[in-house]
Amino acid sequence: MAELTEIESKTFTARDFQLENGKSLPVLELAYETYGTLTPQRDNAILVVHGYTSSHHAAGRNAKGKAGRGVAEGSAGWFDALIGPGKAVDTDRHFVIAVNALGSAHGSSGPNAIDPRTKKPYGPTFPEITLRDMVASQKLLVDSFGIPRLVAVIGPSMGGFQSFQWAASYPGFMTAIVPSVSAPRAPSRLGGLAQLQKRLASDPNWNGGWYYEKGGVAATLEQIRYETLLNYGQAEREAKAAARSWAKIYDAHSLVTLRRAIDSFDITGQYKKMTAKILYVQSKTDKLFDIAQCPAYVSDMRKAGLDITYVELPSDKGHLASHADAAMWAPILGAFVKSL
Repeated sequence: MAELTEIESKTFTARDFQLENGKSLPVLELAYETYGTLTPQRDNAILVVHGYTSSHHAAGRNAKGKAGRGVAEGSAGWFDALIGPGKAVDTDRHFVIAVNALGSAHGSSGPNAIDPRTKKPYGPTFPEITLRDMVASQKLLVDSFGIPRLVAVIGPSMGGFQSFQWAASYPGFMTAIVPSVSAPRAPSRLGGLAQLQKRLASDPNWNGGWYYEKGGVAATLEQIRYETLLNYGQAEREAKAAARSWAKIYDAHSLVTLRRAIDSFDITGQYKKMTAKILYVQSKTDKLFDIAQCPAYVSDMRKAGLDITYVELPSDKGHLASHADAAMWAPILGAFVKSL
């Protein structure tokens, strides 16, 4: 099976992006990658959105010197087992856009981006955002391609939140959504925003949140990430190595910005206006999302008239299941996408 190579990280730019809280960003930037070719009719596009601290490098391998901010050069994308020529999301048939979320630390507008008004990183002054803001920014990116309608929006974890939010914010704009290891509202067990903020502020380099010229807060980030990956279901040795490399490039304020957005997410009262078909994929061993709640979500969506297919993966990979055990559901995803 052919692989995607020579992938290039690109940047979409817009001016004066209005946020839900009434504030605005003078410059909006979204880092993204594309795979496959857009048809002349622009009717074969799929949007891929990422989890909490991941990036827009979802598939293939980057061209030399063309990797996105904080993306290891030569590394395969996090959904590479599912996206590519002949794969479940077949790039011989579909044009795929993978975007880095607003507020993230991998090249999109976020706390570690430069505020054009001060010429310094936004840091603690970056405005509060919501999942609705994230999706609204992505709609601008999709519109810039002249795409009248998406085939699907696909993503795990926070990417699942974004998928659900797309269906609620822009009903009729996509044929389907594919949220995995996720839910239509934030889990109560997530919580801990105040605790996260307190822990970050305890780092000796915190400096009131202006740690950029004080050596950063990598040691604290590394420990937080290590604990998170263990909770997700990653092996201890792998978690340590992954946490160490991640902490060198991620931004503490992005952790807070995205966590705040996640904590307020809930579209369970908006099912009636949604029209997209749904392939909802969960992991039986996910400690973050209580699988016991999923049948009720599915039942409520069906009662609201939504066409939903629900799949439980018998994976031991916990919250990492939808990409770590991609082979378990690749045929299901492939058949679902073809049916659209």
